[in-house]
Amino acid sequence: MWEWCADWWGTDHPTGPVRDPAGPATGPGKVMRGGSYLCHDSYCNRYRVAARTRNEIGSAGGNTGFRCARDAD
Repeated sequence: MWEWCADWWGTDHPTGPVRDPAGPATGPGKVMRGGSYLCHDSYCNRYRVAARTRNEIGSAGGNTGFRCARDAD
């Protein structure tokens, strides 16, 4: 499933290696990563962890979700 991320969508990215870069302060939607069971080779090439897209806040679907994570203590 597509996974909602906390970052806002943006297309300006830093060049060179950057560790945990900050996303833009605002944007047209929130980042979603991954892909979903609805993806098929004939119309979707994003069935992979590195894939990114965006969607508007408040939109929902059976192929999107989120996970909770925390820093290890």
